[in-house]
Amino acid sequence: MLLWILLLLLILVIFGFGFTMQALWYVAAVLLAVWLIAFVMRGRGGGGRGRFSRSRG
Repeated sequence: MLLWILLLLLILVIFGFGFTMQALWYVAAVLLAVWLIAFVMRGRGGGGRGRFSRSRG
């Protein structure tokens, strides 16, 4: 009986790890898409004054 419980726990751990890894792939894909959109939008706007440009004045 103890063997069956350990086997069930092992299956649950493997299933949980697989679900977590799959979810992390989706999260990474969404974050990459958001980063790419922000990168493209930042390049178009701002008139060439980025984060590291010198301020005039």
